[in-house]
Formats: sequence, structure tokens, C-alpha cells
Amino acid sequence: GGITGWGAGYAEIIKENKLFETYYQELKIVPEGEWEQFMSAMREPLPATIRITGYKSHAKEILQCLKNTYFKEVEELEVDGQKIEAPEPLSWYPDELAWHTNLNRKILRKSPLLKKFHQFLVNETESGHISRQEAVSMIPPLLLKIEPHHKILDMCAAPGSKTAQLIEMLHSDMDIPFPEGFVIANDVDNKRCYLLVHQSKRLNSPCIMVVNHDASSMPRLQTESNGKKDILFYDRILCDVPCSGDGTMRKNIDVWRKWTTNNSLNLHGLQLRIAIRGVEQLAEGGRMDEAVIASLLEKSEGALELVDASNDLPGLKWMPGVTSWKLMTRSGQWFSDWSEVPQGMHTQIRPTMFPPTDPEKLKEMKLERCMRILPHHQNTGGFFVAVLVKKAPMPWNKRQPKLRNKDTKSAPPVDRTPAESAEDVIKAAAEDKPNDLEEPQESAVKQDGVCGPPPSKKMKLFGFKEDPFVFLSEDDPVFVPIQKFYCLSPNFPKLNVLTRTHEGKKRRLYVVSKELRNVMLNNCDRIKVINTGVKVWSRNDDGEQFGCPFRLAQEGIYTLFPYINARIVSVSVNDIKVLLTEEKPHIEKLGEEAQAQAKKLGEDSLGPQCSMELCGWRGKTCIFAFVPKNERFHYLAMLGVEMYKEEKEEESTTKITEEEEVDQSEIKLKETEDIRPPETDTCVDPVKAESESESIEAEEPGSIKEIK
Repeated sequence: GGITGWGAGYAEIIKENKLFETYYQELKIVPEGEWEQFMSAMREPLPATIRITGYKSHAKEILQCLKNTYFKEVEELEVDGQKIEAPEPLSWYPDELAWHTNLNRKILRKSPLLKKFHQFLVNETESGHISRQEAVSMIPPLLLKIEPHHKILDMCAAPGSKTAQLIEMLHSDMDIPFPEGFVIANDVDNKRCYLLVHQSKRLNSPCIMVVNHDASSMPRLQTESNGKKDILFYDRILCDVPCSGDGTMRKNIDVWRKWTTNNSLNLHGLQLRIAIRGVEQLAEGGRMDEAVIASLLEKSEGALELVDASNDLPGLKWMPGVTSWKLMTRSGQWFSDWSEVPQGMHTQIRPTMFPPTDPEKLKEMKLERCMRILPHHQNTGGFFVAVLVKKAPMPWNKRQPKLRNKDTKSAPPVDRTPAESAEDVIKAAAEDKPNDLEEPQESAVKQDGVCGPPPSKKMKLFGFKEDPFVFLSEDDPVFVPIQKFYCLSPNFPKLNVLTRTHEGKKRRLYVVSKELRNVMLNNCDRIKVINTGVKVWSRNDDGEQFGCPFRLAQEGIYTLFPYINARIVSVSVNDIKVLLTEEKPHIEKLGEEAQAQAKKLGEDSLGPQCSMELCGWRGKTCIFAFVPKNERFHYLAMLGVEMYKEEKEEESTTKITEEEEVDQSEIKLKETEDIRPPETDTCVDPVKAESESESIEAEEPGSIKEIK
């Protein structure tokens, strides 16, 4: 058969590496008698996997649409003489919301028989209802057991597939527009931060903030409560540190050619520093997913404990963690203990790379609780995951860090060579308390409600300079027409609304949760914020003649809708179909009840309720939906309307989805391409709905609601 799975498209590479085989056989990573199956699986391309966004109200409808329509079309199908396997659910992923198949991107894009399925996947991915993600990368977020009130840090987040899962779990209760928790997603690479923005923006959450920092020196943040400053400790931390990529060989074929043990040896120092910074910022009782375990546990002196997650994902096949290992150099030389390492190699091989020599300490660590996923057991990539719980402060932080003066100089960066011993790393970590404040300072909070780029002397800016985040006051004049027009509930959090400009007309209004607002305003000089907030209103000057120059934005309708008490039209399924398939349908095309409601409103912006909430516009004679193209296709697919044509390829996807293959686990950037959108928003509507709206004369904004 042809090349299938994620590996399709690579130039022919010989899938052999003697050093790799020698290393893994010597360490007995694979159970006895399974080596051939292991290597055979490693040489096979990785199955394509999709995950349905679980928290969105349409998840069940999407699942039924896939099972009853598209999966049935795939069954017994042959393409170029190759039988396509019917998609199957991942046995360990809850509620059948993750599926895998041997279909690859090339077959999906080129086969006329599968073009409709491909168009459906692309559109649902772009609109945030489906994610293409490697199966094993779905495991860490599940094991963190996220709850809506959790404060979460994703330390090495780009390109964002796991971050999307964290956001989903935070919004598990769709009736709560603003969960108490939030996700701070960080990445050291400025360009990859914009991929992270692209992925997270699909979910339209007011509880996500993307920042750009070196995870090994992630600044310690503070919050304010009742006039007092507190250090921000996270309830959950995802610490997906850079690794050698052994387990990605099925997808990243180039690893076969480049693999050596030096890859992991050279990353150890960085991995350990990131892990240390993570556990320092973890709240007591909090959980952290981490891969650098033995040395961290040994130095924690009982402050950290490995969690027994063996029963958390029924159906997942995994091997327990190993308790003994040795190191091999690129030349094939082996070392079982630090004492065997020649002086000349001390800069390359460090004592923290070896297992503890004390049998009692080793037993107390319970390393067997680590989980190793082998490719041949469930047709996945290789993976390692361990969940730590923090029981007490770290020994090098004997007392909780105090707040210090705002003008205290930042600590110097820690040396990044892997030559650091554990003692050096711990000592450096203890001395390096960036942004730990001794005394609360009123001046630390931006009194003008502006969170912008930090001063250049405090933090060097890389990549693009971001526009400021300007929070509005409750008495800002912009709220007067909005309040009256949409009859906003008194409890709408006006203080959480922000814009991205100091001067001129406010073109777009965004909203964040009050918890994220607190973080932003109390750490303006510590964090480089790339993006946050979900758009809820967009300016349309034509609306001024009707009393409000702002129309609703579809991106934020689920967040905003609970607070809107006017300009709502309840419509039938047939009305929704008319609104989404016709450009400017006449009001008379709606059902009688919807017509009557719409005519009572007069001309302006409308908003929906119930299972489908759509932003719309009521004109003099027309009423139509302000919904981007991919969202239109999504809603119509849920209503059973055939929108995907075999003979015509839809072009509604972005480069990241089509060309970069939104398997967010490994997106390759074109270095010459400026991926920052040209506007103040770091993410732009896929359909230019705003420019279309401004060309319509004498029409107004609003909201439409489908009733099942």
C-alpha cells in the first residue's frame, strides 16, 4: 500500500538507526519478546487522530454527524488499491470524543471520494469544534484533572493542542460564562506564540492569556485581593519540556537519521531548570505533569510525590516507569554511575542524569508510577508522562517568597549549559527569585488600567511589539449606548472590557475574566502578553443613527449572551437555514413568529439564544446572520444541510490548517513568513464580516436564537 498516516509527504528515508536500537535494547525499555513488534510499529506511519471539542454544546451533534455520515462513507472504501480503515474511537478517551484512522492528509485532499469529509474536517478544525492532535499528546491534560476554578500554567505551550484541551476542561460547565480559573499559556519562541494564539482563539474563551517568556525563568506573578498583594501559585501546571523526540519517529521521520544520545544529554540541564521553576510556582496540593522526575524527586526531600494514575484512563495500555538505567555516549560508551564518568566528560554527563544509588530513596520515589506508552501497544507514538503532586514548599524555598520592592533589579539569567550539577541548579533556583516582591507597592498596579509592553530596561523585547491592553472604566462613555441598546444586565463585568488602543475610536471591544484582569494589571512590568480576551463588540458607524455604533461579535456571543436582555429573536430551524444560506434574505422569508419579533425590533443588531446563538443584523427589509463562513458551515452541518461539494474545493482555511497540518503537535514555520496579522488584533476573522457590515446602509446590529 501507499504511505499513510502523519508520515505521508516525507521524502524516502531509511528507517534504521543502529545506535537507537542498541540503546533501547540494552536498557530493556521494551518487554522481552516484543522487540520486533515495537520496531515494526515504529516504522509504520502514525494514524491520523481527531478530537472533538468536548465542552462545546454541539459536541454530541458533531459526533453523530461523523458517525452517521462521514465515517459510514469511509467504511470499505479503497483509494489507489488501498483499503481505508474505518475510524475507531480511542478506547481510553472519554465519551468517544477522540478517533483515529489510517487516512492521511494526501488521501483526504486528493481523493474525490473523500473531499467532502476533508472539507468538513478542515472547516470544523478552523471553527474550533475539532482538533487534529496526536493521540498520546491528549493524555497529560486528562491526567491533570482540571476543574473550572483552577489556575493553570502551560509552561511550553506552543503550538497549542494541549492548551486547547486545558481551555475545554476549564469551560466544562457551559452555563458559566466566566469560570474562576484561567490558563496562562507560555512559550519562549515569539513566532510560535502566534500559532498558540491561532489555536486558542478558535475556542473563544475569556480565560486564556498567551505570554512570551523563557520557561526556565518564568516570572513569579502577583495578584491583589482586598487591597493586599499575594503571590500567584498555580493549581495545575503542564510542563511539556523540550525533548529528544524519540517517541515522534513515526511522525517526524527525520529523527531516524538524526537521532543520537547527545540530543537528550544536551537538553537535560534546560529540562531540569524548567521543572524546578514549575514546582516553585505550583500551589501546595497542586498537580504538575512533568518528564524530568528522578533528580527532581530526590532533591525535593519529600515535598513532591508521584501520583498513582493507573486507574485514571481505563483502556489505556502503558508500562510502568523504570527504576534503573545507564547512559550511553554517541560513540557507544556506557556509564552506570557518575563515578565512572571521565573528568573530560563532566561537562556533558551530569550526576542528575543517573538514578539514585540509595535503594531506600529509590523505593520511596515510586518511579514505577510513571507511565510509558509504547507505540506497538495501541498504535500510537511513544510517550512518557508522570504526574506530581506538591505536598509542601520546596526545600530551597523554606519560607514562602515575600513581595519585594518593584524597582529591585531582576536576577541574572541562570547559566544554560548542561554542565550544572543538581546542587548548582538548586542553589541558582533558590537565589533566583525574579519578581518576588518584599513589600506590596501601590505603584505596581497600573492606575490607568493599561497593561502594555514592559520597559526595555527590565525585559528585552523580542519579535513583534504588542499593542497595549487598555481596560475601560465602568463609566466609560462607550457603555452608555451599549447598555441601553442591548439592555445589559447590571451584573455585566464592565471593568473586564478592554481595547487595544489608547487613542481614536474604539474599533473592537474584548472581555476577559476578572481573574485575568487582576493578573494583568498587577504584573504589567513582569509579563509580555501576546494576546488575551475574546471579542464581544465591533464598531459599525452606521449603527449610530439607531442608537448604538457597536454590533455583536459572533466570537464572543456565548460569553456575552447571558447578559443581553434585548434584541433577541427566537427562530425556527428553517429560519436558521434561511439566514445561513442566503446573503441578505428578506424578512418575509422567515416564519411568521420570527417575522413578528424582528419587525417589533426595528432596524439593528440581533442576538440568538438556546442551542445555537448567532449574531445577526436587521435591516430595512432584510435580516441576516453576522456569522463567519466556517461557522455557517458548522451550524448548517449540524442541521443536516449538505454544504460540501465534491467538485469544488473550499478555500476557507488558513495556512496553518491546510499547509501546516493542524496536528498541533509539530507545526513547522516558514522562517521568511511574517505570521503576525496586520491589525491590532492578533487574530483576524476568517471571513471579512466587518468590512461587509460597514458597506450596508441604514442597518443595525443584533442577535438571533434557534429554538429546537
